Amino acid sequence: MTRTASPAATLTATPTPAPGPGVLDALSLLCETVDELVVRTARDTHDAIADRVGTLTRRTTGGAASVPDALHRGIAAAVYGGLGMGLRAASSGLDAVAAAGVGPRLEDGPRGRFVSSAVNGLIGDRLVHERPRLAISMGVRVEARDVPLETPSLAEAFSEASGRLVVFLHGLCETESYWNKNRVTLGTTYGEALATRGWTPVFLRNNTGLGLRASGVELAALMQRLVEEWPVPVSRIALVGHSMGGLVIRAGGAVVTEADRPWTDLVSDVITLGTPHLGAPIAWGIGHGSRGLGRLPETSAFGRILDWRSLGVHDLVAGLAEDVPPLPNARYRLVAATLTRSPRHPVGHVVGDLLVRVGSAYGRDRYGAELFPGAEVLHVGRTDHFGLLNHVAVHEAMREWLA
Repeated sequence: MTRTASPAATLTATPTPAPGPGVLDALSLLCETVDELVVRTARDTHDAIADRVGTLTRRTTGGAASVPDALHRGIAAAVYGGLGMGLRAASSGLDAVAAAGVGPRLEDGPRGRFVSSAVNGLIGDRLVHERPRLAISMGVRVEARDVPLETPSLAEAFSEASGRLVVFLHGLCETESYWNKNRVTLGTTYGEALATRGWTPVFLRNNTGLGLRASGVELAALMQRLVEEWPVPVSRIALVGHSMGGLVIRAGGAVVTEADRPWTDLVSDVITLGTPHLGAPIAWGIGHGSRGLGRLPETSAFGRILDWRSLGVHDLVAGLAEDVPPLPNARYRLVAATLTRSPRHPVGHVVGDLLVRVGSAYGRDRYGAELFPGAEVLHVGRTDHFGLLNHVAVHEAMREWLA
């Protein structure tokens, strides 16, 4: 028999906050970030310049300029203090309203999902501790929603599930929808093309601001649960990672599990697309830029902005070394891209795909050492880092690799 709530129960019931982070959560974080980075950076730079000018002025005037200098500092402190106080108050107010579930959810639209993944990529490690509602948890995604790792839910989401899984993991600041790039032009995606050949594509969403090792632990736990709860017995797994996703796949494969049959035993193929196995120059440049700016008081605040990056970005400086070995039973396919037709072209050699160089994508250092001996490599010319998310040359290669 269906039970109907009484009017009194309806009136006294406490409304349940809407699930997931909302736009107001993002605006609260924005206020906090403007205070911490913009206002404080302007204040500290202003003070450093004032110190430099004040010291020179006092030397030339014999200390006569100390009163105007003190007055100037007092006014500046009041202005910056007022701005900071206002922003902190706005952040607290937005937090209070957001806690009640007021406002649209970030996950309700592509722009909100883009903002969420970008913010998590930049400061996702901080969000886990300071703003957990905004922190992304690794999960299986179907139609922009998380799928619970339980057999009934998986059976409903993957109604044509097969025993061969191809798992896709995106890169830094990306979402699972990035795998749809160029779909209109090519008429298909990697997942759709492989589905016609008996594979079941599974797309993951990850908090790319976490350190690679932490994300690897999350991936290993998710994959083990996925295999155990999959609607049909799993016979084969292929892993495809774009950029940072390839590093997380490597980190996950190195996690030892106590299961009767670890999920790693089922992995037959690992494909990495533009993955900085030996690090990315842009991440290296950010680190050196931060240290360089920190040497002068007038620029140290800007160096602090560069230091406000996540562990995930920090880990891209060096990638993963040989202490994270390849899976012994898997075939590795490593894809690199360059803006030029040939990887030997001076421009292509230096800038690679704009973010990752060919040697790093292949796991080969300048001395000839290889992280993946015997791996098959593929170079894709005249495209950039994100072009590898859906490229005709990679389609052709996958057709052979995952036959």
